[in-house]
Order: sequence, then C-alpha cells, then structure tokens
Amino acid sequence: MPLSTHDADLFEASRGRLEAIAYRLLGSAGDAEDAVQDAYLRWHAADRERIETPEAWLTKVLTNLCLNQLSSARARRETYVGQWLPEPVLAGDRMLGPADTVEQRESVSLAMLTLMERLSPNERVVYVLREAFGYQHREIAEILDLTESNCQQIYRRAKQHLTTDRPRTEVDAAAARKIVEEFLTAALSGDTEPLIRLLTDDAVGIADGGGRVRARRSLVVGALDLARYLSGVLRPTESKRTLVGGSPAFHAAVVNGGPAVLLEVEGRVFGVLGLEATPDGVAAVHIQVNPDKLQHITRQWVASGPHPPLPVTW
Repeated sequence: MPLSTHDADLFEASRGRLEAIAYRLLGSAGDAEDAVQDAYLRWHAADRERIETPEAWLTKVLTNLCLNQLSSARARRETYVGQWLPEPVLAGDRMLGPADTVEQRESVSLAMLTLMERLSPNERVVYVLREAFGYQHREIAEILDLTESNCQQIYRRAKQHLTTDRPRTEVDAAAARKIVEEFLTAALSGDTEPLIRLLTDDAVGIADGGGRVRARRSLVVGALDLARYLSGVLRPTESKRTLVGGSPAFHAAVVNGGPAVLLEVEGRVFGVLGLEATPDGVAAVHIQVNPDKLQHITRQWVASGPHPPLPVTW
C-alpha cells in the first residue's frame, strides 16, 4: 500500500523509541538503525488498515528483527577477536531513550550492556522492555508469543544474571569533566600510585579492538595491574602518534550516562575510555578502539562540535 503522510508521520513519531529499544537489545548503534529501517520497510508493506495498535505492531516487528540478529550475533561473537564491548553513544542521542529512572539510566550503561551479553535473546528482550520501557508482562508475553507466567519467570532469571551490588555514580557534564581530568592527570603522571588510588581494588579493564586495532584480548583485573596497563596504553610515543595520524586531542564527555575520555584526531574519534565511576572509585574502564564501533559517535561528535580539548599534552 502507498504510504500516506499520516502513516509516515506515525512511524517517524515512533522512530526514537524503536531505536532506543533496538540499541539496548543489540548494543550497536549501527545495527539498531538497520533494524529500525527494516521495521519501516515492513510497515510500508503492511496492510495498515488492519493494524489496530500501530505502536504495539511496530514494537513486535522490531523485537522479532532484533531477536533474529541476537541469535546470529551469539554465533558471531564466538569467533570475535578479543573482548566484545558495545558501541559508545554520547549524551543526548535519542538511542539512549528514556532516562527518568535509575533503572532506565542503568540499562544503557556500558557496564550493563556488556553484562547483558550473558542473557539469552528472550531474557534480554524481557529485561529491556520491562526494566527500561515499563512494559507489562502481559504486553511482553504478547510480543514474544509466550504466556504471562513464563515471561515473569524469564524476567526473574534475567535479573539474577545481572545482579550487581555496586552502585554507579551518576554524572552530569561538569562532574564527568572533573572525573576525567583527575583520571588523566593520574594516568599521564608516569607513576602508577596516583592511578591506583583512583581505582577500586577489584577494578577491571576491558579493551575492544575487534581485530581491527591492536588491543589486549584478555581482561585486566586488579588496581595495580590495571594502573600499569593504562599507564602503558596512554604513554605518548612517536609510534602511537603515527598510528593514529597525529597528536590526539583529549576530551571529557558523558558516554552512555557515565564519564568518558574521548580521543580525537582531525574530527575522527579513534578511542573512547568509558569510566565506571562508583562511590568507591573507578570500578571499570571500557576501552573502545574498534573503528567499526566508533563511526556513530564520530558523527555525533562532529555534529555537536566544536569541542575545546582538555589541556593535556601528548
């Protein structure tokens, strides 16, 4: 059926919500955009006069598209080179979706998106729709063609898999800048002690190069080992400048709701270090250097610029 202006507007009004759902389900901004576009094509081809509740119809179509991607992604991740991390997204991007509650903000953090890789596809869908978007179990059961009681069991199981007793520190742009400046001062000091003091004893470092960029393929665990690792990664050398195409600018940013170091050369973001800030210190550093996963944030960064860099010499 030809798409009327009304039907096109109806879909566009839902696009932001659909992208936010897809991003939480897939952990990839690019894949989320593709899934929403596929949902649009199905909306275009559908007999829309027979669709009583467009929002529910679109959510079900999108969810099924994401379920198919999640199933194939689990197979691809078995051969993924090194550690896998989600695509980072800057504050203000509609993919981050609703952020009114602690649960909504937590569901899109780099730490939670990484943890959600533990879940089965159904568990991830149930958790995201319930926790981040407030869907009732009855509604989720209809989307997944499950019974309501089965949906409740899946939700409880997902919550158990994702249980964490470490509260995050919520930040705004000013707080993020302060945390990042303190972190960089310590990391670039040439001495590991200042950095160790900023980290929790059990702090973890995770780097994702995706086989495209050299990155450590195993976790770094413990404040001492992580401090040594980060000092080495951030130590300026001529070979690193050659590798990235110049002397990088360091920026403080809010990424997925948390403080982050963003490294940029001539308008290209080539690295994001997401800092999981807690009341006890930085509990994790998520290092994203896979260029395939930095295209979306680079577009965001350029569009929202210019951005004065931090006074860091490298």
